[in-house]
Amino acid sequence: MPETILVTGGCGYIGSHVVRQLSEAGRKVVVYDNLSTGFRDALIHGEELIVADLADRQAMEAAFERHRFTTVLHFAAAIVAPESVSLPLKYYGNNTRNTLGLLEACTKFGVQRFIFSSTAAVYGFPDGGTASEESALAPINPYGTSKLMSEWMLRDTSKAHGMQYVALRYFNVAGADPLARMGQRTPEATHLIKVACQAALGVRENVAIYGADYPTPDGSGIRDYIHIEDLASAHLCALQYLENGGEPTAMNVGYGRGSSVREVLEVVKEVSGVDFKVVEAERRPGDPASLVAQAGRIRRLTGWQPRYDDLRTIVADAWRWESKLAGR
Repeated sequence: MPETILVTGGCGYIGSHVVRQLSEAGRKVVVYDNLSTGFRDALIHGEELIVADLADRQAMEAAFERHRFTTVLHFAAAIVAPESVSLPLKYYGNNTRNTLGLLEACTKFGVQRFIFSSTAAVYGFPDGGTASEESALAPINPYGTSKLMSEWMLRDTSKAHGMQYVALRYFNVAGADPLARMGQRTPEATHLIKVACQAALGVRENVAIYGADYPTPDGSGIRDYIHIEDLASAHLCALQYLENGGEPTAMNVGYGRGSSVREVLEVVKEVSGVDFKVVEAERRPGDPASLVAQAGRIRRLTGWQPRYDDLRTIVADAWRWESKLAGR
């Protein structure tokens, strides 16, 4: 009998890409998702779906009882940093408390491996605009704090119960499946590349540059954009690492180079062939001038090799997906 992997939030943007790659690698996957932001048809290989909330302990334990999962990949979370400032308890409930319940089930049913969807937001404002896994952990909003609290619970659970884990700290995820089978679908998404593609398609009136006076070469914020396919493959590499006896750890997932907001918008204009409207707006509270990964650890420990490390490729795949969504 092949081991069964539980993927929480597997119908969402990142989770669905990971589920697809797991299935294509011959893994047996069960998805647990409340469909609040995910989509049932994002499971393109017919994976079993349990529609339930992580707060529903009875439903969750029944899933563990039935499938005897050996490995859990945990994506289910609220992820909008500005919203977390105005609705902090939503984030501590949905992210931290629900992770606590999931970890309790994992220890009760003997789960051996756990891969956690964390975030670069745990670093806050890193010195020099780049973050390594040794950088100070100083989140500046409840979203980042809720994820860091989950990492701490995971660390302590591992020490007490022997469950091995990897916490993957994502930088700016973008793009879509190159075959346009799946991509970012959340209404009112705030991802820059998605928003810019929507502006080029006429779905939005304009794109705002939030802060044009940062101490960067062109005044706009710099981020480390990573293709969703490379981020998804990092999870499979992390799983192989744990299966090979790897030690519990956190790993940054990024390319180690940044692109400014203005650079991204120019590439979207080039790819789409549309000169959409761009406006300048005030800085958003809590936005660092620059946030770029030092991501040597994941390459060294797991052998992860990105295949889509190119801004134009990321934008082209996002454009193909957004055009499909818009019916073009």
